[in-house]
Amino acid sequence: GALICTLVGAVLFAVTQHYPFTTGLYWAITTATTVGYGDVVPHDGVGRVVAVAVMLTTIPLLASVFAVVTGAAAAAGVRRILAMESRFPAGTFRLVVGMSPAVPTILDELTRAGDRVVLVADVDPAGVRAGVHVVRGDPTGFATIRAARPEAAQQALITGASDGDVLVSAVLLRKLAPDLPVAALVRAPSVREALRDLGIQQTISAEELIAHTLAKSLEAPHAGEMLAQLVESNQHSLAEVEAGADTVGKLLSAIRDERAGLVLGLVHDGRFVLGIGEDPVVARGDHLLIAQPAHHGNGHGGR
Repeated sequence: GALICTLVGAVLFAVTQHYPFTTGLYWAITTATTVGYGDVVPHDGVGRVVAVAVMLTTIPLLASVFAVVTGAAAAAGVRRILAMESRFPAGTFRLVVGMSPAVPTILDELTRAGDRVVLVADVDPAGVRAGVHVVRGDPTGFATIRAARPEAAQQALITGASDGDVLVSAVLLRKLAPDLPVAALVRAPSVREALRDLGIQQTISAEELIAHTLAKSLEAPHAGEMLAQLVESNQHSLAEVEAGADTVGKLLSAIRDERAGLVLGLVHDGRFVLGIGEDPVVARGDHLLIAQPAHHGNGHGGR
């Protein structure tokens, strides 16, 4: 706006006062910057009207430009001094899209496990756990999702204020990163079916999970405690590792006898098999879900 007003003022001044355009531009710039040498001045009423218009428009606009630039520079300096500047993680990372009540706990767990995490949500980065890179914006917006670089993510979890938001975010993620493994936290069964149609097999309902856990605790009083220790304990980690060539063709029960750590089950074609009531044979490309001491790390699949 400041540039346009300067150019328009230069043209009008040059035409009405019979000066070359270069002289008119020189006059407009000296006026806009409030230098005002006084060597080029309007000679009649029309020229004075042009001068007043330039003063009332270009000077405030140009001052705003300088204010924005200096303010941004000052803010960047403060962020550097206070170590508030967050850099996008190098390498692969876990992507969390949306903000739900469970997200802060999820972020705590992931960062505690040593994972690099990127959060896409319309939240103040200062209120998010240290070590989490925040892409601030609407998680259902294409530009916001694209800024999170989903194509470089190792895995994504989608949450949201509503199932509709989760569905929209899932569509955008699928468009930008078709091969990205995605899990989604939803409520309605119909949305879970829609997500499966998008190729998202890992859909979780927090309400159903809590209800089933409480029901199992009533059936077996210590079942809830067992599940809590499994997911909350800092003494072990959960790892999803690719089945090696030495395990292909073997029964899951045989691998449980041979392998260190607690083999919880088998992941085959994106579906988890607990292996109770059936004893599946491990195939090439399958993964094992293992609980192991925390010092062993996260394995290939991560926590």
